[in-house]
Amino acid sequence: MTDLTSTARQALSLMDLTSLNDDDDSAHIQALCRRADTPVGHPAALCLYPAFIEDAQRELDTLGLTRRVRIATVTNFPGGAPNAERAARETRLAVAAGADEVDVVFPYRALLDGAPDVGRLLVEACREACGGATLKVILESGELKDPALIRQAAEIAIAAGADFIKTSTGKVAVNATLESAEIMLETIRDSGRDVGFKAAGGIRTTEDAKAYLDLAARIMGEDWISPAHFRFGASGLLDALLATLEVGDTKAPHDGY
Repeated sequence: MTDLTSTARQALSLMDLTSLNDDDDSAHIQALCRRADTPVGHPAALCLYPAFIEDAQRELDTLGLTRRVRIATVTNFPGGAPNAERAARETRLAVAAGADEVDVVFPYRALLDGAPDVGRLLVEACREACGGATLKVILESGELKDPALIRQAAEIAIAAGADFIKTSTGKVAVNATLESAEIMLETIRDSGRDVGFKAAGGIRTTEDAKAYLDLAARIMGEDWISPAHFRFGASGLLDALLATLEVGDTKAPHDGY
Protein backbone atom coordinates (compact mmCIF):
# COMPACT_ATOMS: atom_id res chain seq x y z
CA MET A 1 0.00 0.00 0.00
CA THR A 2 1.46 3.36 -1.02
CA ASP A 3 1.61 6.34 1.31
CA LEU A 4 -1.12 8.14 -0.65
CA THR A 5 -3.32 5.05 -0.69
CA SER A 6 -3.08 4.83 3.08
CA THR A 7 -3.85 8.54 3.34
CA ALA A 8 -6.89 8.16 1.09
CA ARG A 9 -8.36 5.35 3.20
CA GLN A 10 -7.79 7.33 6.39
CA ALA A 11 -9.15 10.59 4.97
CA LEU A 12 -12.32 8.90 3.68
CA SER A 13 -13.11 7.68 7.21
CA LEU A 14 -12.62 11.24 8.51
CA MET A 15 -14.88 13.03 6.01
CA ASP A 16 -18.05 14.95 6.68
CA LEU A 17 -19.43 14.40 3.18
CA THR A 18 -21.10 17.74 2.58
CA SER A 19 -23.88 19.28 0.51
CA LEU A 20 -24.89 22.82 1.42
CA ASN A 21 -26.22 24.12 -1.88
CA ASP A 22 -29.04 26.61 -2.42
CA ASP A 23 -30.67 24.16 -4.84
CA ASP A 24 -30.44 21.03 -2.65
CA ASP A 25 -33.57 18.90 -2.62
CA SER A 26 -34.58 15.47 -1.31
CA ALA A 27 -33.32 13.67 -4.40
CA HIS A 28 -29.93 15.38 -4.12
CA ILE A 29 -29.59 14.37 -0.47
CA GLN A 30 -30.60 10.78 -1.23
CA ALA A 31 -27.85 10.70 -3.85
CA LEU A 32 -25.40 12.11 -1.31
CA CYS A 33 -26.27 9.25 1.06
CA ARG A 34 -25.68 6.71 -1.68
CA ARG A 35 -22.28 8.27 -2.39
CA ALA A 36 -21.38 7.58 1.24
CA ASP A 37 -21.77 3.84 0.65
CA THR A 38 -18.46 3.26 -1.15
CA PRO A 39 -16.76 -0.09 -1.79
CA VAL A 40 -13.82 1.00 0.37
CA GLY A 41 -15.58 2.37 3.44
CA HIS A 42 -17.78 5.27 4.44
CA PRO A 43 -17.33 8.81 5.73
CA ALA A 44 -17.76 9.73 9.38
CA ALA A 45 -20.82 11.89 8.71
CA LEU A 46 -23.00 13.64 6.18
CA CYS A 47 -23.34 17.41 6.56
CA LEU A 48 -26.49 19.00 5.15
CA TYR A 49 -29.11 21.63 5.83
CA PRO A 50 -31.58 20.98 8.68
CA ALA A 51 -34.50 20.65 6.25
CA PHE A 52 -32.99 17.42 4.89
CA ILE A 53 -32.21 15.58 8.13
CA GLU A 54 -35.21 13.27 7.82
CA ASP A 55 -34.44 12.52 4.16
CA ALA A 56 -30.92 11.53 5.13
CA GLN A 57 -32.13 9.39 8.01
CA ARG A 58 -34.46 7.43 5.74
CA GLU A 59 -31.89 6.86 3.03
CA LEU A 60 -29.13 5.87 5.46
CA ASP A 61 -31.52 3.40 7.04
CA THR A 62 -32.28 1.91 3.62
CA LEU A 63 -28.54 1.55 2.98
CA GLY A 64 -27.87 0.01 6.39
CA LEU A 65 -25.64 2.93 7.39
CA THR A 66 -27.79 4.45 10.13
CA ARG A 67 -25.44 3.82 13.04
CA ARG A 68 -22.26 3.97 10.97
CA VAL A 69 -22.62 7.41 9.33
CA ARG A 70 -23.63 10.31 11.55
CA ILE A 71 -25.83 13.21 10.44
CA ALA A 72 -24.40 16.70 10.83
CA THR A 73 -26.14 19.97 10.09
CA VAL A 74 -25.45 23.70 10.27
CA THR A 75 -26.92 26.54 12.31
CA ASN A 76 -26.36 30.30 12.36
CA PHE A 77 -25.14 29.56 8.85
CA PRO A 78 -23.42 30.99 6.92
CA GLY A 79 -23.41 34.54 8.26
CA GLY A 80 -22.49 34.01 11.91
CA ALA A 81 -25.07 36.42 13.31
CA PRO A 82 -24.57 37.57 16.93
CA ASN A 83 -28.04 36.50 18.15
CA ALA A 84 -27.35 33.74 20.68
CA GLU A 85 -31.01 33.03 21.32
CA ARG A 86 -31.73 32.44 17.65
CA ALA A 87 -28.65 30.28 17.16
CA ALA A 88 -29.58 28.19 20.19
CA ARG A 89 -33.14 27.79 18.94
CA GLU A 90 -31.93 26.62 15.52
CA THR A 91 -29.56 24.22 17.23
CA ARG A 92 -32.24 22.83 19.53
CA LEU A 93 -34.58 22.24 16.58
CA ALA A 94 -31.84 20.54 14.57
CA VAL A 95 -31.07 18.12 17.40
CA ALA A 96 -34.78 17.43 17.89
CA ALA A 97 -35.02 16.62 14.17
CA GLY A 98 -32.31 13.99 14.55
CA ALA A 99 -28.95 15.69 14.00
CA ASP A 100 -26.06 13.90 15.71
CA GLU A 101 -23.75 16.86 15.18
CA VAL A 102 -24.28 20.60 14.77
CA ASP A 103 -21.82 22.96 13.07
CA VAL A 104 -22.63 26.46 14.32
CA VAL A 105 -21.03 29.61 12.91
CA PHE A 106 -19.20 31.71 15.48
CA PRO A 107 -20.16 35.42 15.42
CA TYR A 108 -16.79 36.36 14.01
CA ARG A 109 -17.76 39.89 13.02
CA ALA A 110 -18.50 40.69 16.66
CA LEU A 111 -14.99 39.53 17.53
CA LEU A 112 -13.58 41.71 14.75
CA ASP A 113 -15.51 44.60 16.32
CA GLY A 114 -13.90 43.94 19.71
CA ALA A 115 -16.80 42.13 21.41
CA PRO A 116 -15.51 38.66 22.40
CA ASP A 117 -18.32 38.03 24.91
CA VAL A 118 -20.82 37.77 22.06
CA GLY A 119 -19.08 34.62 20.84
CA ARG A 120 -18.78 33.16 24.31
CA LEU A 121 -22.47 33.61 25.04
CA LEU A 122 -23.53 32.18 21.69
CA VAL A 123 -21.36 29.07 21.97
CA GLU A 124 -22.48 28.49 25.58
CA ALA A 125 -26.12 28.74 24.51
CA CYS A 126 -25.61 26.32 21.64
CA ARG A 127 -23.67 23.94 23.87
CA GLU A 128 -26.69 23.76 26.17
CA ALA A 129 -29.07 23.42 23.22
CA CYS A 130 -27.05 20.51 21.81
CA GLY A 131 -27.55 18.28 24.82
CA GLY A 132 -25.62 15.13 23.97
CA ALA A 133 -25.07 16.01 20.31
CA THR A 134 -21.61 17.01 19.09
CA LEU A 135 -21.06 20.77 18.77
CA LYS A 136 -18.63 22.01 16.12
CA VAL A 137 -17.93 25.75 16.09
CA ILE A 138 -17.05 27.31 12.73
CA LEU A 139 -14.60 30.16 13.33
CA GLU A 140 -14.49 31.46 9.72
CA SER A 141 -10.72 31.78 10.01
CA GLY A 142 -10.34 33.24 6.52
CA GLU A 143 -12.41 36.25 7.55
CA LEU A 144 -10.66 36.69 10.91
CA LYS A 145 -7.30 36.64 9.05
CA ASP A 146 -5.15 37.81 11.98
CA PRO A 147 -3.48 34.81 13.70
CA ALA A 148 -4.11 36.40 17.10
CA LEU A 149 -7.84 36.68 16.35
CA ILE A 150 -8.02 33.11 15.07
CA ARG A 151 -6.41 31.90 18.27
CA GLN A 152 -8.70 34.09 20.39
CA ALA A 153 -11.80 32.74 18.64
CA ALA A 154 -10.56 29.19 19.13
CA GLU A 155 -9.89 29.81 22.82
CA ILE A 156 -13.36 31.31 23.32
CA ALA A 157 -15.08 28.42 21.54
CA ILE A 158 -13.14 25.78 23.47
CA ALA A 159 -13.75 27.44 26.83
CA ALA A 160 -17.47 27.78 26.03
CA GLY A 161 -17.89 24.07 25.35
CA ALA A 162 -17.10 23.29 21.70
CA ASP A 163 -16.45 19.63 20.93
CA PHE A 164 -14.71 20.63 17.67
CA ILE A 165 -13.43 23.86 16.23
CA LYS A 166 -13.81 24.16 12.44
CA THR A 167 -12.03 26.48 10.03
CA SER A 168 -14.71 27.66 7.66
CA THR A 169 -18.18 27.62 6.17
CA GLY A 170 -16.85 27.07 2.67
CA LYS A 171 -18.89 30.12 1.64
CA VAL A 172 -16.23 32.86 1.78
CA ALA A 173 -13.21 33.78 -0.32
CA VAL A 174 -10.61 32.17 1.97
CA ASN A 175 -11.51 28.93 3.71
CA ALA A 176 -9.24 26.30 5.25
CA THR A 177 -5.51 26.99 5.11
CA LEU A 178 -2.63 25.11 6.68
CA GLU A 179 -1.66 28.30 8.50
CA SER A 180 -5.03 28.66 10.23
CA ALA A 181 -5.16 24.92 10.89
CA GLU A 182 -1.80 25.11 12.66
CA ILE A 183 -3.02 27.91 14.93
CA MET A 184 -6.22 26.04 15.78
CA LEU A 185 -4.48 22.73 16.44
CA GLU A 186 -1.91 24.42 18.66
CA THR A 187 -4.74 26.11 20.57
CA ILE A 188 -6.42 22.74 21.12
CA ARG A 189 -3.13 21.26 22.31
CA ASP A 190 -2.44 24.17 24.64
CA SER A 191 -5.97 24.06 26.11
CA GLY A 192 -5.47 20.55 27.47
CA ARG A 193 -9.09 19.79 26.58
CA ASP A 194 -10.52 16.92 24.57
CA VAL A 195 -11.50 18.98 21.52
CA GLY A 196 -11.43 18.03 17.84
CA PHE A 197 -10.54 19.93 14.66
CA LYS A 198 -12.35 20.15 11.32
CA ALA A 199 -10.84 21.58 8.14
CA ALA A 200 -13.45 22.72 5.61
CA GLY A 201 -13.30 24.49 2.27
CA GLY A 202 -10.84 24.03 -0.55
CA ILE A 203 -9.52 20.56 0.35
CA ARG A 204 -9.94 18.71 -2.93
CA THR A 205 -7.06 16.27 -3.45
CA THR A 206 -5.49 13.37 -1.59
CA GLU A 207 -2.32 15.44 -1.39
CA ASP A 208 -4.26 18.28 0.25
CA ALA A 209 -5.67 15.85 2.81
CA LYS A 210 -2.22 14.43 3.52
CA ALA A 211 -0.84 17.88 4.29
CA TYR A 212 -3.51 18.44 6.96
CA LEU A 213 -3.09 14.96 8.41
CA ASP A 214 0.68 15.39 8.60
CA LEU A 215 0.19 18.73 10.38
CA ALA A 216 -2.22 17.21 12.90
CA ALA A 217 0.13 14.31 13.54
CA ARG A 218 3.02 16.68 14.19
CA ILE A 219 1.09 18.83 16.66
CA MET A 220 -1.28 16.34 18.31
CA GLY A 221 0.30 12.95 17.57
CA GLU A 222 -0.78 10.26 15.13
CA ASP A 223 -2.87 8.40 17.72
CA TRP A 224 -5.04 11.50 18.21
CA ILE A 225 -6.30 11.40 14.63
CA SER A 226 -9.66 9.62 14.47
CA PRO A 227 -13.25 10.58 13.60
CA ALA A 228 -13.68 11.60 17.25
CA HIS A 229 -11.01 14.29 16.84
CA PHE A 230 -10.44 15.10 13.18
CA ARG A 231 -12.74 15.76 10.24
CA PHE A 232 -12.60 17.06 6.70
CA GLY A 233 -15.63 19.04 5.52
CA ALA A 234 -15.80 18.34 1.79
CA SER A 235 -17.66 16.79 -1.11
CA GLY A 236 -15.37 16.91 -4.13
CA LEU A 237 -12.58 15.36 -2.03
CA LEU A 238 -14.38 12.02 -2.06
CA ASP A 239 -13.85 11.57 -5.80
CA ALA A 240 -10.14 12.30 -5.42
CA LEU A 241 -9.80 9.77 -2.62
CA LEU A 242 -11.68 7.11 -4.58
CA ALA A 243 -9.47 7.77 -7.62
CA THR A 244 -6.38 7.28 -5.46
CA LEU A 245 -7.91 4.03 -4.25
CA GLU A 246 -8.70 3.11 -7.87
CA VAL A 247 -12.46 3.09 -7.37
CA GLY A 248 -14.70 4.40 -10.17
CA ASP A 249 -15.98 7.97 -10.54
CA THR A 250 -18.95 8.75 -8.29
CA LYS A 251 -20.00 11.80 -10.32
CA ALA A 252 -20.11 14.18 -7.36
CA PRO A 253 -22.01 17.46 -7.65
CA HIS A 254 -19.82 20.46 -6.83
CA ASP A 255 -20.93 22.21 -3.65
CA GLY A 256 -18.33 24.90 -3.13
CA TYR A 257 -16.42 22.97 -0.49
